Amino acid sequence: MKKYLSVLSIGLSVLFVANVPAYAQKKTITVKKQAVSSAKKTPSPLIPNDPNVKIGKLSNGLTYYIRKNSEPKNRAELYLATRIGSLMEDDNQQGLAHFTEHMAFNGTKDFPKNEMINYLQKAGVRFGADLNAYTSFDQTVYQLPIPTDSTAVFKTGFKILANWAGKIIMEGSEIDKERGVIVEEDRQRGKNAQDRMSKQLLPVLLKGSHYADRLPIGKVDILNSFTYDKIRNFYKDWYRPNLQAVIAVGDFDVNEVEQLIKENFSALTNPPNPRQRLSYDLPDNVKPLVKIITDPEQQYNVAQIMYKQRGNVLKTTADYKRSMIHGMINSMLGARIQEIMQKGNAPFIQAQSAFGAYQGGLVPNLNAFQSVAVSSSGATLEKAFTAVLAENERMNKYGFTQSELDVTKKNIAAGNEIRLKEKDKTASASLVKRYLNHFLSGTSIPSTEYSYELTNKLLSEITLAEVNAIAKTLITKDNQIILIQAPEKEKANLPTEAQLLAALKNASNNVTAYVDNSINKPLLDKKPVAGKIISEQKNEKVGVTTLTLSNGIKVLLKPTDFKNDQIIFNSFSKGGTSLATDANLQSANAVSLIPASGVGDFNPTQLNKLLAGNTGRAGAYVNSLYQGYNGSAAPKDIETAFQMVYAYATNPRKDVEIFNKNISDFRVTLENKSANPESVFGDTVEAVLSSYHKRAMPTTIADLGKISLDEAYSFYKDRFADNSEQTFVIVGSFNIETIKPLIETYIASLPALNKKQNFVDNGIYPPKGKVSKTVYKGLEDKASVQLYIHGDYDYSVDTNIQLDALKAALENKILERLREKESGVYSPNVELSVSKYPTAHYYFTISFSCATANVEKLITATLDEVQHIKDNGATSDDIMKFKSEEQRQQELSLRNNSFWLNYLINREKYGDDLEQILGTIERLNKVTVETSKIVAQKFLSDNNYIRLVLMPQK
Repeated sequence: MKKYLSVLSIGLSVLFVANVPAYAQKKTITVKKQAVSSAKKTPSPLIPNDPNVKIGKLSNGLTYYIRKNSEPKNRAELYLATRIGSLMEDDNQQGLAHFTEHMAFNGTKDFPKNEMINYLQKAGVRFGADLNAYTSFDQTVYQLPIPTDSTAVFKTGFKILANWAGKIIMEGSEIDKERGVIVEEDRQRGKNAQDRMSKQLLPVLLKGSHYADRLPIGKVDILNSFTYDKIRNFYKDWYRPNLQAVIAVGDFDVNEVEQLIKENFSALTNPPNPRQRLSYDLPDNVKPLVKIITDPEQQYNVAQIMYKQRGNVLKTTADYKRSMIHGMINSMLGARIQEIMQKGNAPFIQAQSAFGAYQGGLVPNLNAFQSVAVSSSGATLEKAFTAVLAENERMNKYGFTQSELDVTKKNIAAGNEIRLKEKDKTASASLVKRYLNHFLSGTSIPSTEYSYELTNKLLSEITLAEVNAIAKTLITKDNQIILIQAPEKEKANLPTEAQLLAALKNASNNVTAYVDNSINKPLLDKKPVAGKIISEQKNEKVGVTTLTLSNGIKVLLKPTDFKNDQIIFNSFSKGGTSLATDANLQSANAVSLIPASGVGDFNPTQLNKLLAGNTGRAGAYVNSLYQGYNGSAAPKDIETAFQMVYAYATNPRKDVEIFNKNISDFRVTLENKSANPESVFGDTVEAVLSSYHKRAMPTTIADLGKISLDEAYSFYKDRFADNSEQTFVIVGSFNIETIKPLIETYIASLPALNKKQNFVDNGIYPPKGKVSKTVYKGLEDKASVQLYIHGDYDYSVDTNIQLDALKAALENKILERLREKESGVYSPNVELSVSKYPTAHYYFTISFSCATANVEKLITATLDEVQHIKDNGATSDDIMKFKSEEQRQQELSLRNNSFWLNYLINREKYGDDLEQILGTIERLNKVTVETSKIVAQKFLSDNNYIRLVLMPQK
């Protein structure tokens, strides 16, 4: 349970700072003064649509897209897209576009109440994970992944989409029950620093527009009080076929699907006097808009600037070229900033600059060049802000170098080759999103072959001068927005509006041209002396070949045809940080910073430049019980990935600057950690679940003082000095005979001392008995609840599948009770985790957020459902749903490289039979109502019960 120190990632994004949904949007009609316009473009050819997708329109105006695609097999992705959202709401309907989306799952003409969800779950479709929907400003989209090998289920899928499109019932009693759920959705997503700051940011980001008055979640007072006619009228006015599209992609017959669409959707009609669907824009701001916001629970000092620009829908080859150049600029500028962040004197903790859709697509056809900088304190924020502005000005004034452009071109070319080779392995879900964007915004949908040829052509044509010319257009003199978000305690130390504007004005002062720091030498100085394969065994039933190497390493090979251009691998051996002494534990916990610092003579930036255009990547890891390697590559580059494994084993990098920079950044995180209620609660959870064991407590500032680079480096070298017990698993598109010589050269040559190693059980166990702990932290009416039922057990695959069934049944019952019946939560969560080492243990975890007044009532309701399953077992319906979902998921998993990699690694770690998976159906058939009752009584005992609650401070 110990959290390992790693490269700091604050999780900030320059693309999105406000807490509202944002997706690809429809092209707008300008109703206000336009923002900065791009220069007129020379007319260029339109990009043709992919001929493999059939696009049609019914007489009622409904659009449809149909594409046969066999990945995954016997599956289809069905979408209903509607070009309506919160912008269409009247003043007294705010929040009802989103509410309507919820009601689509609470009763339709052909599927009353919850029958739709019940039907789909019995067919193996998971609610939430598969079956889902979302609402934004001007779109609402429903998604239904469904099997195609059952004719009845497949046909019913189109019936379900048609029910969403025009047959939602809107029963008054169901509306009233859903009010509380949506209010709780608002509470779960909000009631925190991000939410409070977003409410101050959005009036600036959306100033002068209709968007500012129509956030999709709506207003709580309206959600609680609107009369039924308001939502029924919204549905009647806006859910109409001339604003809708059906998208079907999957393993089916196109003509049959077209007929199903006609049969199910042709009868839908448009209103006799349809309301006009207006589009909205965002007005210019000539002077910079500046907003400085603080909050007591904000952890970081963040400065951001945006330069808004009008954009175009990508339809022509010129649009495609400009988009490619923007991508190149983002890549090169991002690499420069990452390079600065690795330096000990970096002026910011984290920074980023990129051109893209304004706030992730908040407003259609509006782009922005956006930069963000995070500083260690309010006093240093101006310096951090100035530094990121300086990088933008360096780009603007001097442009990029030819060597930088060469690197990004090589990477684009490599990705382009992979896309072409994987064209027949493209997932249906990926294709659906392309057609969705075409319907909603009009973006082109070229074929893979067309995109490949155009990309290669443009890569050969695009010059450094062209790239630098477009880079100069990104920083504009108007339509600027500057935002500051900081902890309230830093308020007096923050730069003023005048200081921020001065920094913006003077950012180009003393800027010099960028100097490339590439190293022109090979990854390895010389090829290692190859070892040998000394034995080979084949398991035909699971398609695995096991090699034993001369240095003791075991290699499992699983060739597949699931992807055409992918090889992935992982390895492990026992030990990990469990072997660290108490004295050097903190340094051992920082060991991940060694491989994160690069390898050999190459820091991460130099390594990325060296490997430009090469897909081979690998790394090393050390966790609590194991250490090992992982990586991936296209088949042509697998030798590079193996070379990196050898380099990480034999030539790790000790980089003082990178190490100290990360420790310094992590110190800032710890200093501000206590401001965030969820962080404080998380630390409590970590401590309680480990019985406050000294080796598993959250890292403190005092712990940072105990971290030594020399100790971390020595621990890393010790863990990888002896590879004789490493087990590698390699999965993907390779030929066994072709890969064998590479394994002998780079894996069989890894250092080996042939020692017997094992991890140490340091006695980190959860507390026995009943434990209750309440943390009081937070400003608003929001509680978080985590309940744990746990214990030691005899680990076995047969027991585990019974536990999985119990978890699934409990999940259904908790959802039904807490959300549907009590209307007290939005998305309760039930998790099962099992571990075999160092001691076999299981956890059932039930978690949810709710109003503080409802905590005791909802915990009581939760425990009531637990007791009900103990008394009666799971229902036959829940058992049926579990079996269907498991079988359907296994069908998908068996054709997935990542699944096989994890499966084989775990079987080897736990000493299990590799053929275990062949008995899954037999084990599923042993799950019954009676077995679920027996398992519930044994494993849901309240003998070991932990109750942890986060409440607002008193």
